[in-house]
Amino acid sequence: MKKGNLYLIPTTLGDNGTMSKVLPAYNTEVIRTLDVFIVENLRTARRFIAKTGHPVPIDNMTFYELGKHTPEENIQSFLNPILQGKSVGLLSEAGTPCVADPGAVVVNFAHQLKVKVIPLVGPNSLIMALMASGFNGQSFAFHGYLPVDNAELQRKIRQMELAIQKDDQTQLFIETPFRNRKLFEALLSVCGKLTKLCVATDISLATEKIKTLTIAAWQKETVDLHKKPTVFLLFK
Repeated sequence: MKKGNLYLIPTTLGDNGTMSKVLPAYNTEVIRTLDVFIVENLRTARRFIAKTGHPVPIDNMTFYELGKHTPEENIQSFLNPILQGKSVGLLSEAGTPCVADPGAVVVNFAHQLKVKVIPLVGPNSLIMALMASGFNGQSFAFHGYLPVDNAELQRKIRQMELAIQKDDQTQLFIETPFRNRKLFEALLSVCGKLTKLCVATDISLATEKIKTLTIAAWQKETVDLHKKPTVFLLFK
């Protein structure tokens, strides 16, 4: 039996009013051919798929919910429909699958099973922030979430500053939106005054704001980052 494909389907980064602003029409065409999805958040995924005008009622679709603590044997079973000839869509909660979310585990199993993996075009907040930062786009490191412990956080920030100086490498990282302020204040207190910080908030949304300043200049700014999805970037 011919295997199905695994489609990596980007979603919008928030409620931007219309999906056509950030997603190609081809993505909608693909989504409408699928009725099995592996998703990070069931409610968000159902709402997103409903907006595509899918011909199949949502309640008649199959959804497998994937989290960072999902057992590997469960994840492997999510691919069974593909082995039976059905293509499956993998969705992130926001943006591009498999980058800063658990989807990469699914893709790894798909490759082991010699399943064709097809990534679709769509918004990626990390790359979009890097594009707009003015920083080095040829050498960069993404650190995900930084340590919560204050001492470890300060140590990590200093390590990133060393990488900037030593390797000419842009440093990218994110934070849980309700902890943005704490991270921002730590950056202002630990980084050198001439280090540059780009703060990219609400990317692709009507409220999008992307600004690059030195730490010294940021110390004079009034910034509201509370509960706003934000990408932070450091460079020299």
